[in-house]
Amino acid sequence: MEATGTDEVEKIKSKFMSAWHNMKYSWVLKTKTYFSRNSPVFLLGKCYHFKTDESGELSTDGSNFDKINTEISGNVEEFRKDFISRIWLTYREEFPQIKGSALTTDCGWGCTLRTGQMLLAQGLMLHFLGRGWVWPDALDIDSSDSESWTAHTVRKLTASFEASLTAEREPKILSNHHRGTLKRNCDDNEMRNEIYHRKIISWFGDSPLTAFGLHQLIEYGKKSGKIAGDWYGPAVVAHILRKAVEEARDPELQGVTVYVAQDCTVYSSDVIDRQCSFMDSGKADTKAVIILVPVRLGGERTNMDYLEFVKGILSLEYCVGIIGGKPKQSYYFAGFQDDSLIYMDPHYCQSFVDVSIKDFPLESFHCPSPKKMSFKKMDPSCTIGFYCRTVQDFEKASEEITKMLKSSSKEKYPLFTFVKGHSRDYDFASSPLHEENDLFSEDEKKRLKRFSTEEFVLL
Repeated sequence: MEATGTDEVEKIKSKFMSAWHNMKYSWVLKTKTYFSRNSPVFLLGKCYHFKTDESGELSTDGSNFDKINTEISGNVEEFRKDFISRIWLTYREEFPQIKGSALTTDCGWGCTLRTGQMLLAQGLMLHFLGRGWVWPDALDIDSSDSESWTAHTVRKLTASFEASLTAEREPKILSNHHRGTLKRNCDDNEMRNEIYHRKIISWFGDSPLTAFGLHQLIEYGKKSGKIAGDWYGPAVVAHILRKAVEEARDPELQGVTVYVAQDCTVYSSDVIDRQCSFMDSGKADTKAVIILVPVRLGGERTNMDYLEFVKGILSLEYCVGIIGGKPKQSYYFAGFQDDSLIYMDPHYCQSFVDVSIKDFPLESFHCPSPKKMSFKKMDPSCTIGFYCRTVQDFEKASEEITKMLKSSSKEKYPLFTFVKGHSRDYDFASSPLHEENDLFSEDEKKRLKRFSTEEFVLL
């Protein structure tokens, strides 16, 4: 009875915390975001220009829309489509209870796991869909909560970059007609893309059986001493994602692997060994690799000397983003404008979606509102991600990033390095590709423990 009573208290506490955080972060989609009209916007390697003859900013009230010509407006819509097409993973509530706890929500503690999921999702999107893919329904996204949106015309919406969409907007009829035409005449490639779009999202569903869902990530985290409700830093999450991909049993995922840099060093031979490891099907094809590099951009505060390097990284099409944030909050950084980073915020509590249901709703997995934050407010702890489809792509990327590291570094040592050979050649313990009895080697556990003491504490 005592145990039952404790569970009930935990459930009540969980519901209270969910309600509190939902209220606390409900402003996420309401706050205005301003973009300069005279500076390019970069989003995961793609560049968008909104320059006009007039100086100033584009604001959410749409008052300066008439000063923007048709070409600029088109670029705005392309940016919005691209941004909304990225997969957005946020706090959820009322999902199946997490094993070993009474928790049915990750509100208040799961934000770094969510930003890690977003980074991995972008890597899988590059792998299965390519960087040029956009969700055909991106501009049709609506909020189920009408109180969260303001009723603007399409002109004001386009000028705002805010994607605050309502049922009254003019192109809705045209868009639905266009969408219906596409569905009637879609070719095999479009059907394939939609299947993979749904499949990738389903891998991140909040249930115990999904490959990269919160439940599975927490199970892998237990191997490093973490439990549900604990805070997770960017480096710890990088290792959890690697284990999750290694343990995934879906045949579609056998062609992808994850490598985590050791002590800010990427050992090229270790990466290539992972890419060349035999797939379960017995084929000798090389695997695509997602490279995760946990770094610190300074001591207690972010060193502004690293700004140009971070901007350079986010300008690469094979960059899959950065797991980072500001003190006590984790964000998924995906782009920049001037000295501000563009990010997706996981601190918005949404209801559980059962991804096992056919044609489950997709809208809540796509963020309608880009947010910006000054680089100087960024917490120095972060994890940078890259995707390389082939060994040749990895070799090319390592050369390109090495040049970028050297040119941007004002100090003797770069932020991280690419080194030829294996980690064992430098007297470091090499992490085996397949571990039978333990998901984390002793060396990894020590490294994770060290990272845990260095990283910022999350709410």
